[in-house]
Amino acid sequence: MTVERSKAEEHPGETRLPAAVATVVAVALYALLPSGLVLGPRYVVPVLELLLFVPLVAANPRRMTRQNVILRRLAIALVLLIAATNAVALALLVHTLAGGRATQGPALLVAAGQVWATNILMFALAYWEFDRGGPVRRTQADRKELPPADFRFPQDEDHDAIAEVAARSSSATGWTPGFIDYLYCSITNSSAFSPTDTMPLSVRAKLLMATESVSALLLSVLVIAKGVSLLK
Repeated sequence: MTVERSKAEEHPGETRLPAAVATVVAVALYALLPSGLVLGPRYVVPVLELLLFVPLVAANPRRMTRQNVILRRLAIALVLLIAATNAVALALLVHTLAGGRATQGPALLVAAGQVWATNILMFALAYWEFDRGGPVRRTQADRKELPPADFRFPQDEDHDAIAEVAARSSSATGWTPGFIDYLYCSITNSSAFSPTDTMPLSVRAKLLMATESVSALLLSVLVIAKGVSLLK
């Protein structure tokens, strides 16, 4: 069933472009990984991802205003596919290093960077898809109809700050988080290995952020450090 636009609070819907660009970049980064880090023929997974992605863009080419059960499942399936293949690439990368078969330091560093960047984009997409019912529901439904939030952003609690800060609060403007907010959350969590200004509230949000932190730490300590040593 399609989510109806709120009559109490009109909103044109979140723009599709940032999330679409992130998805395309994540697919491209995987397609460009060394052959030892991909599953099966190089372009099988990217083609599957694009097959899931195209109907999502067709349904909401400019603004995120339409949603039904099929579109919701396709969106979540796409995120899960990107997550699974990138996790396999990370495991294969670590296995290659542990087995002593990695001989090209520069290529290893590039591959580690690709996996790390894909991780950031994938978790940003996951946060974006899961929080408060997803990008369509966040803007098209009344606040009272939204599921409990998975994340607490600064704008959610700035209503009692000084005037120039409170003016940007969600209670004053009707603000809802967009993809760039989740991307920033993913970048800071991956870089600091912990939440910064955005706090996880639900169990699934905590598990997602914990998984991202651990995988980023693994890349930083084991993979990149080993790759640098190969350059000597």
